[in-house]
Amino acid sequence: MKQEFPPPPHAAEFSELVRKRLLDVKSAGGTRETVTVDRNGQALHCEVIDCPISSVFYNPGTHRIRAQRSHDPARDAALSADPWAGGSQEYLQFLLQADPADPSRRDPDFDKLKESLDQFGQNDPGLITYDGVLVNGNTRAAALRELGQQTMRVGVLPEWFTWDDISAVELALQLRRDHRRDYSYINRLLAMEEQAGLGRTPDAIAKDFRIRPSTYHQERWILGTIREQISRSANGGTPGLRLVDFEDHQEKLKELHRAYEKLAGADPDRADILKELRMAAIVMGFAKTDVRHIDEGFRDRYLSRTMSPNFSDPVGEQAAAVSVPGLGGVTLPGTSSAVSAARALNDKVLRAKALASASSDVASDHDRKLAQDVFQEARAAFDQAIDAAGRDARLKKRKQMAPARIADACADIDQSVVELVQARASRSLDEEALDEAVLKLRESLRKLAQQAGRGSATPGDGVAWLIEAVSLETSG
Repeated sequence: MKQEFPPPPHAAEFSELVRKRLLDVKSAGGTRETVTVDRNGQALHCEVIDCPISSVFYNPGTHRIRAQRSHDPARDAALSADPWAGGSQEYLQFLLQADPADPSRRDPDFDKLKESLDQFGQNDPGLITYDGVLVNGNTRAAALRELGQQTMRVGVLPEWFTWDDISAVELALQLRRDHRRDYSYINRLLAMEEQAGLGRTPDAIAKDFRIRPSTYHQERWILGTIREQISRSANGGTPGLRLVDFEDHQEKLKELHRAYEKLAGADPDRADILKELRMAAIVMGFAKTDVRHIDEGFRDRYLSRTMSPNFSDPVGEQAAAVSVPGLGGVTLPGTSSAVSAARALNDKVLRAKALASASSDVASDHDRKLAQDVFQEARAAFDQAIDAAGRDARLKKRKQMAPARIADACADIDQSVVELVQARASRSLDEEALDEAVLKLRESLRKLAQQAGRGSATPGDGVAWLIEAVSLETSG
C-alpha cells in the first residue's frame, strides 16, 4: 500500500541545517564517512553528519511497526491524520519499544539494543531525508532518546527523494543479511504485499527477500487468509481482530498452507474444512503440535462429541446453487453443509475473540463477558477433542511401529546383500563377523516368531511362513 506524507514541521529550517552540516563535513577534509544504500540496483553513497535527535521525526511509513499500529485504533487514526503531531510521534516511539507480538509489553530486544548503545555507542549511522524523517535507525533513535543522547550520526539521502524511494531504500537496508533486528513476521508479509502493489514480479520480490518463489506465493496466501479472518471477525460495530494478533503463528500458518495445498487438488471441500478448523485453533492459541492433530475429519470424529450442539449455526444439507453471470443460467453447486458448518464454527470463534478483546469504549462489559464465555467454551471443546485425537494418533503410531521397524530391517538386509557381494569381490569379507551377525539374526527371528504367533488363530501368509521356518529350524 503506497503512502504519501506531507513535509514535517520546520522542514525548511531542518534542510538548511543539513546543508550547513554537509558543507562543514566537506570543508573539513580528510576521509569522510558515508552510508551506501541501494536504489534500483545502483549504489548510492550518502554523506554522514551529526544531527540533533530532538529535531528528527520517526517515519510514519516504516515497515517495522506497520502491523503493530492497529494496537490502539484511536491513536492509529490520529497518526494517519497528522503523523508529525506530538501524540503521533509518541505513539510511534511506544511501538518501536514494544514487543511485536504483544505491543502492550516492552520488547526485551529493545532493551538489549539500548544497553549496547549505552556501552559501545552508535556503531552504524542511521539514515534521514533532507526534511528530517528517519528512514533507517528509528529504533536506535528511540533508544538514544531514552539514554538522553543529544545527537545521532545519520547519512543524508538526496533532497529529490520521493516516498517511493524512501520505502524502497528502507526495505533494501532491512533485507541485508548483516542487519541486527529483523522485521516481525507480519511486517515482512506487508512489505511483500507493498512490493507487489508497485507492480514488481513475484520472482523479483522473492529474490529481494532471499526466498524461493514458492515461499513468496505461500506468504501471500497466508496474508490473504489472515485478512479474510480479520474481515470475518468484525461483527456490526465491533472491530475485528488485528494483524498483530497473528504475529506469533508463523509456523502454524505455514503448516496450514502446506496441508491445505496438498488436499485442495483432490478435494477442495475437505481442504476448506481443514482450513476453517485449523484457523479456529490457531486463533485460540493452541500449540503447533496440537494443531497438527486437526484434519478434515476432526469435527465429525472428535469435536462433535465435545462441542455443544448449539454452538454452530444451523446449516442446510447444501448451500444454494450459485448462478454464473453471462453463461445463460448455468449454476454451480453451493458450499457443502460440512464446509458451511466448519465456517460457522470458525466465525463464532473469530467474533468471540474479537469482542472479548475489544476495549470498554467499544463494547460493554456484559457483551465482552458473554463473548469470553463463548470463546472459553469453544476452547475447552477443542482442547478435549485435540486430546482425544492425540491419543488416537499415538495408538495408531504404536500399532504401526512394529511393521515399520521390520520394513526398515528388510531394507538393511537388502543393503547388506549388496555390500556382501562387493566385499567378496574385493576379498575383504570378515567371515567370522558375518557368521556372528547371522546367528544374532536367527535368534531375533525366533523371538519375532514367538510374539507374532500369539493371539492369532489364523495368521497371515507372512507370519505363517515365519512360524513354520523357525519351527523347522528348531526341530532340525
